[in-house]
Amino acid sequence: MPRFAPNLSMLFTEVPFLDRFDLAAQAGFSAVEFQFPYDHPADAIREALDRNGLELALCNLPAGDHAAGERGLAALPDRREEFGESIRQAIAYGRVFRPRLMNCLAGRITEEDENDAILIANMQFAAEALKAVGIGMVVEALNDRDTPDYALPTSRSVLELMAEVESDNIRLQFDVYHAARMGEDPLAVIREFGHAIGHIQIADAPGRHEPGTGTIRFPELFDVIDRSGYDGWIGLEYNPSGTTIQSFAYLRAHGYL
Repeated sequence: MPRFAPNLSMLFTEVPFLDRFDLAAQAGFSAVEFQFPYDHPADAIREALDRNGLELALCNLPAGDHAAGERGLAALPDRREEFGESIRQAIAYGRVFRPRLMNCLAGRITEEDENDAILIANMQFAAEALKAVGIGMVVEALNDRDTPDYALPTSRSVLELMAEVESDNIRLQFDVYHAARMGEDPLAVIREFGHAIGHIQIADAPGRHEPGTGTIRFPELFDVIDRSGYDGWIGLEYNPSGTTIQSFAYLRAHGYL
């Protein structure tokens, strides 16, 4: 049976960020995830988790100027010093609120930026730095329809990177929505590469709304996930088409919540 963790950067946005932990617990969840915590004090996040008895499944490493369209720094040769600083900032936060995993976004690149050696070296540095403080690292593919020029647009591109990184602390963050948008069969990816997956996120495709609003076969997907042996959380990272509570209707109707 899948275990779900709402993404508080996209769900319960009816209230301020630090109040979303309360709503998640009231809705019956025992874990959450979010994208970027760095605009909030780490102690405040820790307190919100503790007062609700919530586990933090995942958050992202800093990814540059997200509001300006940046989606990570690891692939950018001229941002290596900033990337190192971002890892140190993430670890300072991670020591306080103890996420199970942190996600490293590779970044958007131009032809001039393409340098596999830089990307591999940065990923290796980040993975080992997080390992030293007991935090796992995952790497996510972002589809190039929504994020043009992203360095790692497919699951296979992440898996190929992982093969080059000399660390046992790097796994695939598999986002079903991004895979579907790239024409990948999410069920086939999980069947073949389930052993390499560290975290799963879901949204329906093509609209990136809640399950039941698109084309993904979620009952079959959840069955494949269960059969794969995956025992982590499944992040609900979608844009609800109505209120957050209304967006759980499909999962509740099918007995998943």
